[in-house]
Amino acid sequence: MPTNPPQFPAYWQQAITELSAKDTVLASVIAQVGDHCLVSRGEPFETLLRSIVGQQISVKAAHSIWLKVQTCIVKATPEHVLAQPVEALRACGLSGKKVAYIQDLSRHFQAGTVNPKRWAKLDDEALIKELVQVNGIGRWTAEMVLMFNALRPDVFPIDDLAIRKGMTNLYGFADDKDGKKQMVSKAQHWAPWRSVASWLLWRSLDLTPDISTKDASLIVKKSKAARKEAVSY
Repeated sequence: MPTNPPQFPAYWQQAITELSAKDTVLASVIAQVGDHCLVSRGEPFETLLRSIVGQQISVKAAHSIWLKVQTCIVKATPEHVLAQPVEALRACGLSGKKVAYIQDLSRHFQAGTVNPKRWAKLDDEALIKELVQVNGIGRWTAEMVLMFNALRPDVFPIDDLAIRKGMTNLYGFADDKDGKKQMVSKAQHWAPWRSVASWLLWRSLDLTPDISTKDASLIVKKSKAARKEAVSY
């Protein structure tokens, strides 16, 4: 049975075209990714709820606990979460702190202090500020919401370990304090499509060694040699 093609964000083709022209290494990743793209992941409340459930545990454990939470609350809404006693939520495998976090998230949605209906009117930093007022949601989680729910095109989550690993593999940056500064500086050249570049960095970790084409390898060698010349601030 044929599958439906991915629904590309409106900006996707322009972003891919411009990034390919700007960056030979990313162009190599783009060539191997094919007809895949960054796609929106569900409703905002459920996205945030699931992100809290999965914090600081393995993917396998997070999936197992999420299935239990789904069974417990029946429907991923603030009302259904708050209707459950703490003991029932703890029985799903959630810590007491995570139970408090998802309850706080639910109250913010109910009160309208986190309100997806107005997100389109907020710039990236204003939206992050709205999200991080919820206990248990930090900047990284907020950035993931911007990228995978709001589909904002120019987010660069430097605190993401896989992003830094991708940049280390492809460009030769060290994953230390100075290296992070150089990564941020490098990413500025990808604006206004840093979300797309970040997605490509994640994808690069799943690709075969073919990603190291002759041209890309030369770029990596040049990047290593140029570390000391990179902008530092």
